[in-house]
Amino acid sequence: MSKFDFTVETKDDLVRAVREFGFVPLFCNSVPGFSVEEHVSPKAWFSGGEGVWEWKGPVIRETGCAYGKFFEKKAVFISKEWFPDFANYRRDGYDFDARFDDGLASFRDRDLYELLDSHAPILSKDLKALSAVKGFDTVLSRLQAQCYAVISDFVYETSRAGVPYGWGVAQYSTPEKFMGGDFASAVYRHTPEESCRRVFDRLRELLPDAGDEAIRKILK
Repeated sequence: MSKFDFTVETKDDLVRAVREFGFVPLFCNSVPGFSVEEHVSPKAWFSGGEGVWEWKGPVIRETGCAYGKFFEKKAVFISKEWFPDFANYRRDGYDFDARFDDGLASFRDRDLYELLDSHAPILSKDLKALSAVKGFDTVLSRLQAQCYAVISDFVYETSRAGVPYGWGVAQYSTPEKFMGGDFASAVYRHTPEESCRRVFDRLRELLPDAGDEAIRKILK
């Protein structure tokens, strides 16, 4: 039986965790033990040296995973193998245009989605500068929760000597543009109900000590 049990001391440890488990939340959440924060060596967790914060971009690039606010408005790595089912469940089988046409997305959501889709990949600060959408951060978080937007990388400012510095700036894309044809051909392969069951069963396998209600809570 799979179980969410590992230690992160290096970037490669985090890469392996994403590939092995498929669902790897960054921060503590309502399921005890289900996060990088609870499995990371202190020296790799905001210690002043290179650590998890600096590894996020490389992990995304090396694994091709989706990264965004997917569980309880907190950041999660989801592998490219599991993200199509997760996205299908969260989208309830709708691509964005169909969601909007059925009155299930607001004009603000549509305007930001179309802006992102036409400029992806784009840094968050540049997307915000182009956007006239009120409540930009709230709308962008909702598009992530519904799996129409993902963080595709983190980009650092560089000094004149070419040395990166500061906090990485999130770069956004749509899953279709970031993951390409593999995602587009797989995302609606199952019904939303089937995808939900597949994801639920996978999380129950990873978290045998968590009750069904706890898993449903992070999935809703």
